Amino acid sequence: MSILRIVHERQALGPALALAAALALTACSLGPNGEPPAMPSPAHYGQTALPTQTVVAGGVAQQFEAGAQPVPQWWRLYRSPQLDALVDEGLKNSPTLAATERTLAGAHEQLRAQIGSSLLPTVDASAQATRERALGIPDAGPPTVRYNVFVGQIQAHYTFDLFGAVRYANAALHARVDVQAFELDAARRALAANIVTTAITAAALSDQIEATQRLIALAQQTAREDARRYALGAAPHVQALTSEQNAASLAASLPALLQQRQTALHALAVLIGRTPDAAPSVPSLSAIALPERVPVVVPSELLHARPDIAAAEASLKAAAAEVGVATAQLFPSLSLTASMGQGGFSWPTALSGAGALWSIGGSLSQPLFHGGALLAQRRAAIDFYEASADQYKATVLSAFQNVADTLAALEHDAQAASATEQQTQAARRAFDETAARGRLGAVAPTAVQASEQQYRNAELGAIRATGQRLIDTAALFQAMGESPERSIPQ
Repeated sequence: MSILRIVHERQALGPALALAAALALTACSLGPNGEPPAMPSPAHYGQTALPTQTVVAGGVAQQFEAGAQPVPQWWRLYRSPQLDALVDEGLKNSPTLAATERTLAGAHEQLRAQIGSSLLPTVDASAQATRERALGIPDAGPPTVRYNVFVGQIQAHYTFDLFGAVRYANAALHARVDVQAFELDAARRALAANIVTTAITAAALSDQIEATQRLIALAQQTAREDARRYALGAAPHVQALTSEQNAASLAASLPALLQQRQTALHALAVLIGRTPDAAPSVPSLSAIALPERVPVVVPSELLHARPDIAAAEASLKAAAAEVGVATAQLFPSLSLTASMGQGGFSWPTALSGAGALWSIGGSLSQPLFHGGALLAQRRAAIDFYEASADQYKATVLSAFQNVADTLAALEHDAQAASATEQQTQAARRAFDETAARGRLGAVAPTAVQASEQQYRNAELGAIRATGQRLIDTAALFQAMGESPERSIPQ
């Protein structure tokens, strides 16, 4: 077994020495530079070219401003002071966001600690006072020896970063801190987007509940009238039963809407740092304006605007630095130690010139055989670096898809909102005309009720389309990321 280990040692040592010699001779970097891989820059995000604007719906045709910069506080474009107040409260009081900020602050302190301990000498002071008993040599002296020892020293130690192991380790940790900073940026933006979308969802549900309650009242009125007509023999039993079924079906849909709104309000309360019992009021859907102009960052700029892409790039830099650390461990290490102080077997001696102590020395070590561990660690670091590069590519592609999906959603939302708006307007006109004829006695009350039901159903579709358009607009602002000029907290 020992012979096999010796053979393995020589086989592993040869490539290690060759690698060290090659790197030393060429004076090249011990790791990759950490630059992200080149990514395609498509002419447009989606399958089709970006339109300049959407169709008109609700009196608004949203303009797509290609090449514009992201909007930092984009939620203010909804022109709702109540919505702004909710976002501001959430950014200020969210415990999740506060925990992320504290974690980042702790990571910064760890980075400062590592830089201070690795780049500067360490100096320690020590004091020692002991009483000892030593055994004597039989037949040659006293059987036991008792004595005191008093020592006070100042010790210094410094390791020279000859091949950049410390520098690479510090760079890796710095990049990891950058990852946390970008993740904080992403968490802050995600919190704002969640608050906006949750508030809009609750507002849209409130309008849907109001329309559904009116539909239920109409259906119940129709069911009562059909029941009376059946009792008088003026309507078949099936018609009365069908009306009763329709009223019950609409009534059964209302609790689900009430539950969804309550769930949204509870979620909103937690997002802004409140308990669910202190859920805030939300603005009405009509009080939230649709932003008319939305920025569309060009694909090449999106790589610098999205915090998730920036975090992936920082992870890549950290992985590159860790390759340098693993490579530098194959090279010699030089350390210096020094100490000075006073010592003696009594206090007077320890404090006199005779008790002066000092030492200085250096140590040089070169790894020779570690069972192939160092080379395996370097290969692992390279694999992790390549995995980080692939993860960066996946993050960029996912960001492109995110933008493409939200752009397509806005275009289709506008089309749906326009169609439902036309449907609602037509149903409203039909209801108004039918109601006018009903007041003149030209049509039966049931016909007026049926016309209003059609109008309320069309109104429900319009409410859903309006809410979805507002929500997808928030998703697009979120997908655009932050301005590239933002700074990482230090």
